[in-house]
This record gives sequence, structure tokens and C-alpha cells, in this order.
Amino acid sequence: METFTLGSDMGDSLTIREVAQIAGVSIATVSRAVNRSGPVSREARDAINRAIEQSGFRPNNIGRQLKTARTHTIGVLVPSLKNPIFADALTGLEDTAGKAGYNVLLAASGYCAEKEVSAVETFLRSRVEGMVLTVADETRSRALDILGTSGIPYVLLFNPAGRVDVSSVSVDNRLAAYQLVESLIGLGHERITMIAGRLSESDRSVERQAGYLRALNNHGLPEGDIVEVGFENPDLASRVAELEQRRHPPSAYFCSTDMLAIAMIRALSALGKRVPDDASVVGFDGIAIGEHLTPSLATAVQPAEAMGDWAARHLLARIVSGESIVHQVFPHRIRSGESRGLPGRAFRRANSGKSSDMP
Repeated sequence: METFTLGSDMGDSLTIREVAQIAGVSIATVSRAVNRSGPVSREARDAINRAIEQSGFRPNNIGRQLKTARTHTIGVLVPSLKNPIFADALTGLEDTAGKAGYNVLLAASGYCAEKEVSAVETFLRSRVEGMVLTVADETRSRALDILGTSGIPYVLLFNPAGRVDVSSVSVDNRLAAYQLVESLIGLGHERITMIAGRLSESDRSVERQAGYLRALNNHGLPEGDIVEVGFENPDLASRVAELEQRRHPPSAYFCSTDMLAIAMIRALSALGKRVPDDASVVGFDGIAIGEHLTPSLATAVQPAEAMGDWAARHLLARIVSGESIVHQVFPHRIRSGESRGLPGRAFRRANSGKSSDMP
């Protein structure tokens, strides 16, 4: 049982049960208020503080630390440390956590659900006070199921909000993808292929696929090929060669991440294809290196550093004061870039027999 001890040299002690009786609240409410481990109404917190102050008692910090394992540490799980989008988010997260006196334990899952479980279990053994995570599929995540029974607060970063009882921060992946693909259609592209990180490994890819298909359907265009590849080691060479050898190859490629878009430009270049003269390529994420490529990358920009900062601030508020669940959606922006242009020569040749009013 938690104990409050006298601030003077008196030998008496006041138990948590007695504090609860004086304040007129439950023992669990006193525990949450003292240990800052869950939500407590302002009225109840004031009553508990009055009960302690009026009696001249103060919390026994040593005993409380032993019982609640206050480590001032949070666990952070991301799919990869190779993709700069996650590094950008970590920059904002670590800076905010550090200013609040919290350390960060970091793990990468490699887009593997089993590794997510292992990382969460390791964090729990390390007695972290909360977690920020990006998981493969938050609606079917064993790692999140484990966290849900632990009682430890956590925040999803980048994952779309699917669980109503979990705080999250993301962009509208579906809308951003729709706008990117619609911009290609507006330039006259009709054969648009999607290069996607494996859909089973990323619910963000699934959302972006939905936006891609919606744009095609809304403009009466046939659904293009969806080529799934690995996130960290995409084998694009043979897949792109097959697409480009078709009688009517794609005139544009929508890639579900900027890293895949960069790999796509490299694969096209190896085949002697120029971007955007022969094919347009657009990405998703807005990593800084994309602006320095030649051609610069057209993409949807996520404010990753600001999202990491928000995730840390919200998690700390949940740890300290039991702040309510929030689903935060940050605005994205479309960066034009030079990798997006009018349909290339192959498209014009394929459409040379069509009526002149076609783009």
C-alpha cells in the first residue's frame, strides 16, 4: 500500500486509504493523482491536494518511485532508420522529450509485425512510462493489443486513426495521394502505375492506394498496375524493365514513398529513360533530399518534425495529467518538383491515332 509520510519529524503515517477518505474520492483516484498515471478531474485533484496539505503530509517519493517505476523514459518504435521521414520525426520528438527531462529508447521494426511485438515487450521490461509507435497495421497489431492491456499511454505516429481509443498523429494519406494523382491526370496522363511498399507492411500504403484508385475512377480512367516492392530493399530493375517494354508503357508512376520514387528514377535512368521527358515520377513524404535531386522530386510533404514534436508533447501530457485521446491530422502540401511533366514521347506515339481533342 502506498504511504504518505509527515513533512515534520512526527512518526505518524497516513495511508492512501485515509487520504482517499478525507478527500472523498476512491483509492484509485488518489493513486492516479499522486503518481500522475491517469486522468483525474480538477475537482478531485484539488480535494486530494487539500487533504494532503491540511494534514501537513507529503508523498514518500522513494516509495512512490519503487512502486510506480518512474524512469522518465519513453520508448519510440519506427519501421526504419534508413528512411529520412522517420529521422525527421525523431528530431522533433527527441527535442521535446529532452526539454521535459525524458530520455528516449529507440527501436526499428524493419516493417516486421513480429519485431514490433518484440520491441514493445522490451520497452515494457525497461519500464518506459509511455510509447510513440509507427506500426505496420494499427487495426491488426498484436503489439498494440499488448500495449492496450498494459495500461501504459501511447501515441501512434503516421498511422491513420483506426482505433478510437488510441491517440494518433498523421496526415490525410488518402487525400494527399488523390491530389498527387489528380495533378498527373490534369497534365494529360492516362496510364499511371503505382509503385507501392508492400501493402501488408504499411497501412499508410493502403490509404495511399485508395487515394490513387479514387483519382483514376473519378476521371473514368482504368485502374493501373500496382507494383508492390519491399520498403528497405526494393527490387525495381526487373519490374520496371517489364513495364517499360510494353507496347503502351506507363506515362507516369505514383510511388508510395519518396525513397521508392528515388529508386524509380534510378531504375528508369538505367533503361535510358529520362524523367520527366519519357515518364513522370511522383513520391510521397517530402524528405529534404528530394528537393536537391535533378530533377527535383514532385511529392506530398508531411510535416514530420512537427508531427514528432506533437506526439511527444501529447504523450507527456497523457503521462503527467491523463490528457484525453486525440486524433490529430496535420495538413500536407503538394510540392511541384521537376519530376512531373506532360506525357512523354511514348505516350504521344501511342495516342497519335486518337482525335485531336485528346490531350
